[in-house]
Amino acid sequence: MTPDTHPAFEHLRSQTIEALKLRVEEYRHKKTGAQHIHLAADNPENVFLVALRTVPHDSTGVAHVLEHTALCGSEKYPVRDPFFMMIRRSLNTFMNAFTSSDWTAYPFASQNRKDFDNLLDVYLDAVFFSNLDELDFAQEGHRLEFAEPDNPDSKLVHKGVVYNEMKGAMSSVPAQLWQALSRHLYPSTTYHHNSGGDPEHIPDLTYEQLKAFYRTHYHPSNAIFMTYGDISAADHQAVFEARVLSRFEPLDTVTAVGEEKRYHAPIAVEQAYPLEEGEDPARKTHVVMSWLLGKSTNLQEALEAELLTAILLDNSASPLLQALETTELGQAPSPLCGLDDSHYEMAFACGLEGCALEQVPQVEQLILDTLRKVAEEGVPQELVESALHQLELEQREVTGDGMPYGLHLIMTGLGAATHRGDPIALLDQETALTRLREKIHQPDFIPNLVRTLLLENPHRLRLTLRPDTAYTRHAQEDEERRLEAIRTGLSDERRQEIIERARALEERQNAKVDDSLLPKVGLEDIPHAMAYVDGSRETLDPQDSNSYPLRRYSAGTNGLVYQQLNCKLPALSEEQQALLPYYCHCLTELGVGERDYLETQRWQASAVGAISASSSVRGATDDVQRIDAYLTLSAKALARNHNAMTELMKATLEQVRFDELPRLRELIAQTRARREQSITGSGHSLAMAAATAGMAPAAKLSHQLGGLAGIAKLKQLDQGLEDAEQLARFSQQLQAIHRLVLQAPKQFLLVGEPEQLDRYRDELLAHWPETPKGEDFSAFTLEPVSEQVREAWITNTQVNFCAKAYPTVPGEHPDSAALTVLGGFLRNGYLHRAIREQGGAYGGGASQDGNSAAFRFFSYRDPRLTETLDDFDGALEWLHSEDHGWQPVEEAILGVISSIDKPASPAGEAKQTYQAELFGRTREKREMFRNRVLEVTLDDLRRVADQYLKPEHASIAVVTHSGHKSTAQELGLNIRAL
Repeated sequence: MTPDTHPAFEHLRSQTIEALKLRVEEYRHKKTGAQHIHLAADNPENVFLVALRTVPHDSTGVAHVLEHTALCGSEKYPVRDPFFMMIRRSLNTFMNAFTSSDWTAYPFASQNRKDFDNLLDVYLDAVFFSNLDELDFAQEGHRLEFAEPDNPDSKLVHKGVVYNEMKGAMSSVPAQLWQALSRHLYPSTTYHHNSGGDPEHIPDLTYEQLKAFYRTHYHPSNAIFMTYGDISAADHQAVFEARVLSRFEPLDTVTAVGEEKRYHAPIAVEQAYPLEEGEDPARKTHVVMSWLLGKSTNLQEALEAELLTAILLDNSASPLLQALETTELGQAPSPLCGLDDSHYEMAFACGLEGCALEQVPQVEQLILDTLRKVAEEGVPQELVESALHQLELEQREVTGDGMPYGLHLIMTGLGAATHRGDPIALLDQETALTRLREKIHQPDFIPNLVRTLLLENPHRLRLTLRPDTAYTRHAQEDEERRLEAIRTGLSDERRQEIIERARALEERQNAKVDDSLLPKVGLEDIPHAMAYVDGSRETLDPQDSNSYPLRRYSAGTNGLVYQQLNCKLPALSEEQQALLPYYCHCLTELGVGERDYLETQRWQASAVGAISASSSVRGATDDVQRIDAYLTLSAKALARNHNAMTELMKATLEQVRFDELPRLRELIAQTRARREQSITGSGHSLAMAAATAGMAPAAKLSHQLGGLAGIAKLKQLDQGLEDAEQLARFSQQLQAIHRLVLQAPKQFLLVGEPEQLDRYRDELLAHWPETPKGEDFSAFTLEPVSEQVREAWITNTQVNFCAKAYPTVPGEHPDSAALTVLGGFLRNGYLHRAIREQGGAYGGGASQDGNSAAFRFFSYRDPRLTETLDDFDGALEWLHSEDHGWQPVEEAILGVISSIDKPASPAGEAKQTYQAELFGRTREKREMFRNRVLEVTLDDLRRVADQYLKPEHASIAVVTHSGHKSTAQELGLNIRAL
């Protein structure tokens, strides 16, 4: 049956995808050729995305700067910042904008129809009728200013949100690896360039170039509209036509990525990357090998490449990953290991980090020898079956915890649509997977893939990144020389222009905005009740009231089942507490019973989609100094594999082997590498964790285990395990923790489709038939904490992450709601302008954390330090000195309610509810908090700020570079090295 179609569109095709419970409809706008792909689903969380094919020809970041600038005011909404204003005036469940290597996308989602329509109108106007004000280009992209804005004799500095965002992004070694790999693997296409912008080249972008790029790329003929949910395609199309498409003529030019010019022989490239001065550069080299493969739009080729990647790299029993993990040539497999299928032509990469420069050829030889062995001997059929099993599970799983499920599906099809392939085929992989199941039984199928895609493929790159402790200093000196050369060459007139523009921008940023032009929702549009997923409260054995506690949740999981085994965390010594994260990580990475870790990894791959262990320590809802703690072993599987999953989970808990010492050594080395690389991506979270470490025992433990202090201790642990005696002792310590865990009280969680839940319970009972013993058990405890923190953590970064925190109240306290609203109020009204627009940081804000009874200010990828800490104080002065009406309070309340009501995946909502109630966050307490949020007034905000945010109680933590040591010391911060 042909769906209803707007007269301006032609319906091309429709296809029902039973596995995803939706129908995909494809349309074409008759006049402009704009593409519309609609995913019709019985889901009130509607999603919209418009994508433009953006193909830059340099590394000025033109597409990225345009993505930012386009959201700074449009024809119908000529206000300075409609995007961030709409975040405040909305009940959205997702709002963002993305710049990829060859497309730019503007997505949002909402469960409220009025809100959806509001956002759609603002988004369409922003994308297709943007004002592109030159001052917004200066703010968001880049500009020159004098260090003393009114002094033309002071130094020149680069400013700009994107400029600082990319300085932060390119501080990450994986990002530098990826950009270097792309530059050489793709010598002639757009992927050769940094689409986000290279900080060295961003200042080369001109305002005229930005406008020219907009004219040729932000046009319906170059656009892909994608929608998901229960609003019909015809309804969407009526809006598209009325608001946008009727005003455009077809575009003559076609934007596309061409085929790459292929190498006739492999190449090798060596480059330097910055290492903090004073660090030992020995064994800090990164080696990556990469091959250019076929087109990502060819579903069969893409699936075959994905299957081969899974076979080679999926787990520690995979031949290539095993070789990389066990070799002495490096510390850990490269973070770039895997398949990139986001580009028009795919790339496969593998390698090592933590190598000696002189051993680079041996790393290459190790990789090639491993591939040759696979080509000559093949791999066990069970490994191939397991890899295909993982592909099937990924295809079926209903995600939606990180982003809305509908947006996840849209993103899956976007790449194919961008490259004019078949997005429906990428969403409906059942037929292609069936063909693949037939092929894997051919004895030479996998060996032939290794030969054709890799060994006999001459388009191969060996990339070496070697450390250089002088790199950052030289780069800074070069930038200072360039800026000084520009300054000395400026005419008096040009100097005055720079001063005048800085004044004009500041006036624009400080001007009162007439936001009445923008549509909004109000408190009257908020649902009266909080959505709640209820589960059973029962025992595993219905006939035995003393059996293990069990909670079952019915959810639309599309043929998957989720299981958790939760153990009360036992009392641990301080030494054991420090090892808790490594115990959890190793628990599912070691051998089980008679199986070594390689056999166990193969068992896992055949039975489950994932299995992991984690610990959670949280303060009580009414007193954060009292804590509760659990260890959770969790897994997911296809419904048919539930019994196998249960067997695996029980065996893992009861028979894990901590005697595999070389494996333990590998795991800690890999963990260290991964944690060190995470700093520049999550520096604001790490800084906030450090600043709140003195306010609650759980917060202190989080900082010591998973925060900056934990990373520093992990380095020491990793170095110490080089000694055989220390490694043996480490093994014994993990075993001692495990013995305590085995004695802990246990309970279970099951999430699945309703018709399967009884079978799941029966299978679980068959594995756990015994009645739990009433053994003496000592629960995990922590000493109360109350201390101020003043720290500066030094690492290799080009930008700063600042945090200031104040002790407040736990989540159940009546003032917690007002403090939570205060965070949004200060961010919306003051911090966004001061820290992002004027300060040039990528982000900044404030929030109340009821779990640690702390209110935290933060900045992210920030060029400033002292000034930002002053801005945190300035926000509180602004709160009291300005005359605020009701609207900004209402907007802050909307933001809090939107985050509370934001849906997750069906399984995710069940697991979140279970974990919340495990720690005493009952439905009644959460509804009470939500109701209190709705009752917050401006007087409440001023009162709680006065009562709790006192300067003498503040703690400060910053993540910065060595150049700011003296500044940090002047602020009275204790220097900590990472």
